Amino acid sequence: MISIRKSDERGHANHGWLDSHHSFSFADYHDPAHLHFGPLRVINEDRIAAGQGFGKHGHRDMEIISYVIDGALAHEDSMGNRATIVPGEVQRMSAGSGVLHSEFNHSQTSTTHFLQIWIIPDRNGGQPGYEQKTFSEADKRGKLRLVLSPDGSDGSVSIQQDARIYAGLFDGAEQARLSLAPGRLGYAHLVRGSARVNGQALSAGDALKLVDEAGIEIADGEGAELLVFDLPR
Repeated sequence: MISIRKSDERGHANHGWLDSHHSFSFADYHDPAHLHFGPLRVINEDRIAAGQGFGKHGHRDMEIISYVIDGALAHEDSMGNRATIVPGEVQRMSAGSGVLHSEFNHSQTSTTHFLQIWIIPDRNGGQPGYEQKTFSEADKRGKLRLVLSPDGSDGSVSIQQDARIYAGLFDGAEQARLSLAPGRLGYAHLVRGSARVNGQALSAGDALKLVDEAGIEIADGEGAELLVFDLPR
């Protein structure tokens, strides 16, 4: 079964300093039809205004992934990590038993555009953790590059869940296919551009949910950047 989650059907909140679109129920946006997809709990497409950001706040028992599209995102947390995330990098913070962090756009002129992704971990109360890695354009050009996995395989960022995330860039004749094992869920989120996923035309912000499908097929990309999720039920 395949279903499309259109960009303009997502929840939306504009706080002035933050313009956010929610693929799943989040904060004041509640949609019983879009609470989560397997352990995938949140995909927020956020735009943070220049000189603004999220002040220090707490999380627990969640795998939080930041994927910057444009600009830069400064991160600080109670584990002592201080880093700046830019396009091409993937950051994972395991909240575990509890962590405080802040995210800020230090630019005085440009907006930071990024995806905030939450995945429910396979166990609660673990040790908080942090990891950040860079994946070049060549790594993702015309293929799906593994960027997160349970065991950090192929140089990917590790995650405390039986979930895998792939990133890819596609133009013209470039194509890719990801097989899904029986019982697995597939989710494709188009970050930018346009493409066909399993024959369905997607534009920026659109997503495709796949249940009981053999795989995810990507073709006809035009400036397309995608994140593809292989998830347990």
